[in-house]
Amino acid sequence: MLSILLVTFPFFALVLCGYLATRRGLLPQSAIPGLNSFVLYFALPCMLYRFGASTPVAQLLDGSLVAVYLVCALFMVVFTIAVTRNKRIGWNDASFGALVAAFPNTGFMGVPLLVALLGAPAAGPAIVTIMVDLLVTSSLCIALSRLDSADIHGAEVAAKKALRGVALNPMPWAILLGALSSWQQVRFPLPVAQTLGLLADAASPVALFTIGAVLARSQMTSMEPIPLKDYVPVALIKLVLHPLLVGAVGLGAIALGLPLDRFALTVVVLVAALPSASNVSLLAERFGANNGRIARIILVSTVLAFLSFSGAVALLT
Repeated sequence: MLSILLVTFPFFALVLCGYLATRRGLLPQSAIPGLNSFVLYFALPCMLYRFGASTPVAQLLDGSLVAVYLVCALFMVVFTIAVTRNKRIGWNDASFGALVAAFPNTGFMGVPLLVALLGAPAAGPAIVTIMVDLLVTSSLCIALSRLDSADIHGAEVAAKKALRGVALNPMPWAILLGALSSWQQVRFPLPVAQTLGLLADAASPVALFTIGAVLARSQMTSMEPIPLKDYVPVALIKLVLHPLLVGAVGLGAIALGLPLDRFALTVVVLVAALPSASNVSLLAERFGANNGRIARIILVSTVLAFLSFSGAVALLT
């Protein structure tokens, strides 16, 4: 366990650094969008491209893995909405609560952390989950969030807008280009490869620092008191139910004869054990949900994941 904590500690420590820097005013809140833009449009796509290009295409097109993770993601969305929606929490807030329960922080935290723990082969299964969450989980929750003030047609419009947002997101394109490069064995000239490498190497530390900054900003700008029962249970659903569900469904799929690699299953179970994706806070703000509640779910899941995720690694590896 100690050896695992030695690996995971720096990742969570960087989140804490970003959080404290923002809370103390060392990092102006006006600088956070710039950090987000650097990570989203430059560093993270280069990191995902590099992992995609070094991963066999067959691993990125694992239908059994996609099916298992997708079924679990859909269940998490339906279950979380069912247990949290009430008179105070409508479709909008419940849907974004479901998104943070089903969408792990795989891009900003999970891929580099899992590679550090399990080696380069862990990147492929983790990247598969990113595609599912970006293309399906996010679009579904955004569409459901519109049911408060719109009919089914309005939800369809919201889903189309969400898909357009995915199309403009550089992460899926970086993964796709990496897969094509892996398939065609593309090699860039050395200066270009070194530039991509520098940006890729910057992705992990800057992304983790930015997570902390985003969490601090959300907490500082939300003064509305929120009952613990509105966000702590969702954080626990994310950290406990999600990995248990993925593990159970994955083992059931293997028992039924699906060609699901056990190492890949271990990776996606650990992906599910990650804290909630920090970028959901930005989506919640954009669509008018209670961002204070969403930010608290992300914050609680991130704090608790330091021990819960390390414990999951110890159990599974």
